[in-house]
Amino acid sequence: MIQDTVTGIRLRSVALPLQTPISDAKVLTGRQKPMTEIAILFCEVESGEGHRGLGISYSKRAGGPGQFAHAREIAPALLGEDPSDIAKAWDKLAWAGASAGRSGLAVQAIGAFDVALWDVKARRAGLPLAKLLGAQRDSVRCYNTSGGFLHTPLEELLVNTDRSRKKGIGGIKLKVGQPDWAEDIRRVSRVREHLGDVFPLMVDANQQWDRPTAMRMGRTFERFNLIWIEEPLDCTDAAGHAALAAALDTPIATGEMLTSVSEHWDFIRQGGADFLMPDAPRVGGITPFLKIATLAEFAGLTIAPHFSMELHIHLAAAMQREPWVEHFEWLEPLFNERLDLEDGRMLVPTRPGLGLSLSEQALAWTRETAGFGSLG
Repeated sequence: MIQDTVTGIRLRSVALPLQTPISDAKVLTGRQKPMTEIAILFCEVESGEGHRGLGISYSKRAGGPGQFAHAREIAPALLGEDPSDIAKAWDKLAWAGASAGRSGLAVQAIGAFDVALWDVKARRAGLPLAKLLGAQRDSVRCYNTSGGFLHTPLEELLVNTDRSRKKGIGGIKLKVGQPDWAEDIRRVSRVREHLGDVFPLMVDANQQWDRPTAMRMGRTFERFNLIWIEEPLDCTDAAGHAALAAALDTPIATGEMLTSVSEHWDFIRQGGADFLMPDAPRVGGITPFLKIATLAEFAGLTIAPHFSMELHIHLAAAMQREPWVEHFEWLEPLFNERLDLEDGRMLVPTRPGLGLSLSEQALAWTRETAGFGSLG
């Protein structure tokens, strides 16, 4: 049998503009500026037998040019490799950029290659990625975040929740963590009243509380019957999150800012989360994401992947415990395809692979490209 090999790679750096500058607690506390665009790293891979795959990674506010530069440096290491040997390819790319480390920007760049290779494998098999991984379900419960940011006035927040429910979304997440904690309570209380007592509601503090404040706010929020409180503390504070998880009835969710398997393992072994929120592009792609998901499963945790619903719908469909997928429509202009919603759930696409193709808009927003080998 002749071995198939990767013969061509194209990298694409895309700047996705946001219609409205986005503010969460990090902005209101002066730590960051409003977010106006997202840097997207696309990787298109082609094999000698003509199989193609599309991979994605991203960065918010900063890091996009660095991701692209690192990806461009390590890309030649993938040429000539068998696209089926994804774990081997991941290790080779990691060693090609070993001086940059095994977390952060370095693995986020690898994530685009890794996702592209999984897309190749699923497309070649004629299966949706979820089916290739072994789907547990054909739809996943989903919640919306994009309508609940802190820059949104309260009355508009209520309109957004109604719009989300009408679309078929099954949960609402609100941003909290403002300097005035009373305003957080007012907004959450009003939205809970608007939604009723049982409709799924989450809050996200984006790491803006210290330990005493998080405990105090967590106890105050108990009466709102929340699905979870997300990132109440600094994203690296596993012990602090564990103390909250032990003391509060409301579950604790975190993990989106962690960028390696080992960082997630630290939270798992310390009991720092009830809902673990790995982000496949941020941890280096599907290969490390699956390792994290296995560790979480054995620890009895539920997975709720962060952002990138177009990718995470497939991974969530393969999880043993019923997960949540985060609904963000921000990336939709980049693709020709759309995800369907029904009765509070996101439907798993039936197209082969990720089921995605780049739109003309994505090509128009491209700022830089780099090619390696030969592409048909």
